This record gives sequence, C-alpha cells and structure tokens, in this order.
Amino acid sequence: MKRDLELSVFDIIGPVMIGPSSSHTAGAVRLGNLARCILGKKPLQARIGLHGSFRDTGKGHGTDKALVAGLLGFHPDDKRIPNAFDLTDGMEVEFFDPELDKTAHPNTVVFNLTSESEKIVLKGASLGGGAIIVDRIDDFPVEITGEYPSLLTVHKDRPGIIQAVSKVLASYSINIAFMKVFRISKGKRALMLIETDQCVPSVAQEEILVQKDIEWVRFVDKISL
Repeated sequence: MKRDLELSVFDIIGPVMIGPSSSHTAGAVRLGNLARCILGKKPLQARIGLHGSFRDTGKGHGTDKALVAGLLGFHPDDKRIPNAFDLTDGMEVEFFDPELDKTAHPNTVVFNLTSESEKIVLKGASLGGGAIIVDRIDDFPVEITGEYPSLLTVHKDRPGIIQAVSKVLASYSINIAFMKVFRISKGKRALMLIETDQCVPSVAQEEILVQKDIEWVRFVDKISL
C-alpha cells in the first residue's frame, strides 16, 4: 500500500542546509545518516558507490563530502560538512562505480558498510528538496524515507511474528503508523518495517530480539531535514 504524499514547507523552500544543492548535498547527508542508523553505529569501513548525477556532478556539489558527513552523524545544516574527509577519525572511505542499470534513480548511492560485527549493503536515492529513500537493505527491497521513527526486524517468515512484535510495542504504548513486510520468498527470511509515532526504547528492542525466530532488530529514529 502506498502512502499519500503531503506537501510540506520543505517542498516549497527546501531544508535548512549547508549548500549548494538540496538533492546533492542535504539529501546526501540524510542518506549517509540513515545508512549509519541502519548499521547501528559509525562504520569502520565505507565503500560508497555513486550513480548517475551523483557520480557525474556530485564532486562539484560536495556530494562525496555530504555522504561521509552523514555517516559521521552530521545533519544537513552542520558547518563541518565541507571538512568531512578530515574528520573521519579512522573510518576508511572508498568510492566506486556500482554500475547500476538505467532504471536506477540518477541520484543513487550504494553503501557497503562494515562495523566490528556486521556488514551491510544499502541502496538509496536523493529525490529532491532533501527527501530521500532507501530502497534496498542487503537482498530485501524496502521503502525507508527517514520521515518517521522506524523499527526494522529480520526474521523467519512464519505466522505469529507480526503479532509478537506488535504485542511488545503495545506494552510500551508505542503506536504503529505504518507497517510493511518484505520477503524474498515464502517461509524464508523476511524484513519488517514498522514506522511508529514514538521512539522504541532499547528495552523494547531487547524484548523483541528474544522472540522466537527474530534474527535482527534495529531502531532508526527520524532523520532530520
């Protein structure tokens, strides 16, 4: 089910940001920040693939610095963005051409991120005006915009999982705004995206993680414009 899109002030005047471009700079910072949140921490290594306009004109717009700044946890209005390469504090950064087909959005980025205990691949795009979407996490097609606090779970695709997770959230008075399950095939691994009206505390995440057949839990707070 697609959600209705509402016109906001950001669609009219754009986000507060360090320029020069809302899509190539502000959107890039938000994409990096969202990728960091999905990984759960600042990566030790970041291979960043730039596609289309991001690849061809991104350097002039500071897209490369903006993506790194987002991975460092900076926001679009952070004055440190132009100096992001000097502030990585040991994070190894490498850029590459992901060689995506023509159907990919022209402002697409692929993150290959590595932490002490995890490797993750994400693909996303900057849609203009600072709006973004992450549409793939590893092998799962997803739709994460950073507009709501979000809970992500990877689990076995079986009856009862949604009910178990929803029960834990209800016990903490957390209201579900939107929910969708993405699966590769029936009965295998699935990824559930739950957008909420409140933050999901770590104690609730821990309760969800111990539920049967839950493999992975991550909370991603709203990514500011």
